[in-house]
Amino acid sequence: MTLRALLLAGAATAAALPAAAQMTVFDYAGFEDPEFHAAYIEEHGESPDFAFFGDEEEAFQKLASGFRADTTHICAGSVTKFEESGLLEPWDLSRIPNWENLNRDLTGQDVSSAGEVYFVPTDYGSTAIAYDTEAVPAEDVASLDVFLDPKYQGRMALPDNVDDAYALAYLATGVTDWSEVTDAEFEAASDWLRRVHPNLRTYWTDPAELAQLLSSGEVLIAWAWNETLPAMAAEGFPIGFQREAEEGSSLWLCGYVNMVEADGEEDLVYDYLNAMLDPSATEPLLASGFGQSNQVAMQDQGEAALEASGLGQIDAPVLAQLPMDGQLRQRQAEAFERIKAGF
Repeated sequence: MTLRALLLAGAATAAALPAAAQMTVFDYAGFEDPEFHAAYIEEHGESPDFAFFGDEEEAFQKLASGFRADTTHICAGSVTKFEESGLLEPWDLSRIPNWENLNRDLTGQDVSSAGEVYFVPTDYGSTAIAYDTEAVPAEDVASLDVFLDPKYQGRMALPDNVDDAYALAYLATGVTDWSEVTDAEFEAASDWLRRVHPNLRTYWTDPAELAQLLSSGEVLIAWAWNETLPAMAAEGFPIGFQREAEEGSSLWLCGYVNMVEADGEEDLVYDYLNAMLDPSATEPLLASGFGQSNQVAMQDQGEAALEASGLGQIDAPVLAQLPMDGQLRQRQAEAFERIKAGF
């Protein structure tokens, strides 16, 4: 057979093979861990494509400017903004077998007046006071007002995240439900953050940075995600995680939204979402400090595993960071930027 014939035969064979199915997940770095979507890999032989963003405002701007993804991982506070922008289409719950197994405290709020579900929660965690137990007495972190304590000036940190910062501020000023915040409550929370600002060493941007700040002793007290607890405990650091301060702690919630403008296959989007909700993902997520919204699968892990990850039962107020009014979140974002700049 001539070279030309061989090439033609090869081209014909390649043309006969079906193109590999594709879809893109737009996500925070770290969530591409294959163990989190093992059921998807088992079915399709490989992971989907991933693209990454630093924060949800960056993700929103990129998507609004024409970037195409099939599903995007965002937290509940951003859902209303994404839905109102027209970027999303509702999920078909009949294609999500574990929907009935999800924690109803996490799924109990729709984000559309039409009653459609635009956000399926997959992962959650707690945010509370992380502290060095060898340098900070437990009684000092019995209240969130520790962030106003001049004794720790320059040795404290808050997350560079508007939702987490305002969850803390609302709790500290007596608000445990941010779905109906008044102007006066918003101003009180903003004023509290302004008072805290001069006491801070920094605003941390990711858990690795916070772990370094705590390990070095630069920071003794921080408002932190629960994943800090198992990560630093594994390193032998004397980490405390106070979720039962007098005013309480918060619960953050993230999940996936289905994009209207998408190039991938819709079946793959549902396969990926279902893999994230599958019991095979429960233990890997928990080992990384994330609770899974599949309540049935989480119960199988036992209370000791939840306690070790900072997700056990507590006797204190909890502010759930569920979807909020888009205009309120915008006001908070603008105020937070001013506060960080010293205004």
